[in-house]
Amino acid sequence: MLCQECDKKPATLHFTKIVNGEKTEFHICEACARERGEGIPGTANGFSIHSLLSGLLDFEPAGSMNTLGAKSQQQLRCEHCGLTYTQFSKMGRFGCSNCYIQFGSKLDPIFKRVHGNTTHVGKIPKRTGVQIQVKREIEQLRRDLHMRIEQEEFEDAAQIRDRIRELERNIADV
Repeated sequence: MLCQECDKKPATLHFTKIVNGEKTEFHICEACARERGEGIPGTANGFSIHSLLSGLLDFEPAGSMNTLGAKSQQQLRCEHCGLTYTQFSKMGRFGCSNCYIQFGSKLDPIFKRVHGNTTHVGKIPKRTGVQIQVKREIEQLRRDLHMRIEQEEFEDAAQIRDRIRELERNIADV
């Protein structure tokens, strides 16, 4: 594939940008990438993984950042190692284990954006994890049961109750 900019050299860098749900792909050579100011991995002026992560760490929900928020963010500092939140967002790593606790209030939105959730669920082995999966299903059904009772949907609640009893009998038999 030839470079989409100069149509002379082979395209060695392939970029995909997604902005507001619109996906744009472009393929360019290293020379054109330097001219455009795009980072080239592995070069002195390229980007590092820390630069990439620091862009994610600056995430603030739209409209929530004001001058007071900016001041408190700059003053947020780890009591143990002295690292500020601004330094952390530029480096992309903590200075010590206490930083995780100190910057905890700022991390949940980052985790939600990067991972899609703030709770780690983990994986369960298929062969040996049947009981764990059934227990998780029972927990979910109990939450649903309480919700149905609060909403006074007693017929649905009775069906969920019966399903819970059935699953609990199956666990006892194993």
